[in-house]
Order: sequence, then structure tokens, then C-alpha cells
Amino acid sequence: MSINTAGVLLDMYFKIQEDIHAYFGYTEDWVVIPLDDGREYYWNLDEEKKVVQFAKTIECMMGETCEDYYENSIYTQRFLDKFIYRTDEFTMICVDTHTDGNKFLQVFDNEKDLSGVVITRETLQEFLTKIPEIKSK
Repeated sequence: MSINTAGVLLDMYFKIQEDIHAYFGYTEDWVVIPLDDGREYYWNLDEEKKVVQFAKTIECMMGETCEDYYENSIYTQRFLDKFIYRTDEFTMICVDTHTDGNKFLQVFDNEKDLSGVVITRETLQEFLTKIPEIKSK
């Protein structure tokens, strides 16, 4: 790869990152926090406990034992104006994984948001019927 090609790629990378931050209304300040793609996960934001829980399946979110269930704390620092950035399609949350000092701007798909949903057999069945629509996007 030539220096010119690498330079163009770096310019594109930083421009795309800038565009993503602008889309969410996020302003970088003091610390550079990398993006993390959580769009494949079903998720629940518990603002009272200041955590986001996420898993690859709804069954995991309902408490079944599985390997793909995670929970991150909401990362709150005085230099950030806010910690949760919602748009119509996606939500970006500043998270602390409590693993190796990792903090991320974790992006979730709003169609997989289970926040505030009381899961019963009926609501689960209704949600499961929407999965083909969600996967096709």
C-alpha cells in the first residue's frame, strides 16, 4: 500500500468517525472513546441501575442460561454532556466493560430494544414474528 493510499484511507476513516459522531450528536472531549457495534444484539437499558444488558437471543434476555449474555455499566464522566444518544434508528451508549479498562460508544439497533418491555408468552411470540423483518435490514 502506498503512502498516498494510506493517507486517503486515514482521511476517510476520520471523516466517517466525525459523521457518525455528528449523527448521534456526540461531541468528543478529553478522551477518545472507540465505537463498538452492538447492532446484532437484543438489548435493555436500565437507567436506574445504570447498565445496558444485551444478548444475541431473546431467550438469553429472559434469563435462560447462555454464553452470549453481557452487561456493561453506563460510563459517566464529567467531561461528557450526556451518556446516552438516541436517534430514530439507533442508540449509542457510553459504556464501561470493566475489562482491561475498555470503554466504548456502543451502538444498538432500536428495533431490538427491549427496554421497558414486559416479556410474556404473548409479547415474546409477537416479537419473534418480527425477527425476519429485523434480519432483512
